[in-house]
Amino acid sequence: MSALFRITGETQICIPTLETERLTLRAPEARDFDAYAAFRASPRSVTVGGPFPRAVAHEQFNAVIGHWHMRGFGRWIIENRDTQTAIGLAGLYHPEDWPEPEVAWSLFDGAEGQGFATEAARAARAYAYDILGWDQVMSLIMPNNTRSVAVARRLGAILEGPYSHPKLGTLDLWRHLPVERILA
Repeated sequence: MSALFRITGETQICIPTLETERLTLRAPEARDFDAYAAFRASPRSVTVGGPFPRAVAHEQFNAVIGHWHMRGFGRWIIENRDTQTAIGLAGLYHPEDWPEPEVAWSLFDGAEGQGFATEAARAARAYAYDILGWDQVMSLIMPNNTRSVAVARRLGAILEGPYSHPKLGTLDLWRHLPVERILA
């Protein structure tokens, strides 16, 4: 026991784990950081405002975890259930300068073209509607990010129009409707 302080409680962050047919969406862990930092440093990260130095990627990785604490939702590490390796990040995101909550996804090198982003984003969106009770969510995508545009289309999202972001420039806002509104 310290004479300078006493511990009177603790705060825990609750990050649920989701499983899909091929993926586990789980809390970020220290073992995931190298793959995350490599993606954030690569030319591919230009679609999310990069590339970023490793130290900035470390701050961003910590912010992914902190977002859960501040908002009660956030982004998960996408883990391939067969290989048990981190292959990307997907989930719900709402930073201070975003117009509303977003369903977002990013895949690390080598994970593209296998439907993982669509599968992970579909689960994250279902979590937003079914568990959190949201009635709308969007995705902000750079117009030249053809892979993410294709994912948004596969998810049934509708291009709503341009959104001017102060740092990232003009992004396309894609609207995701709940399944019952799509079927109506």
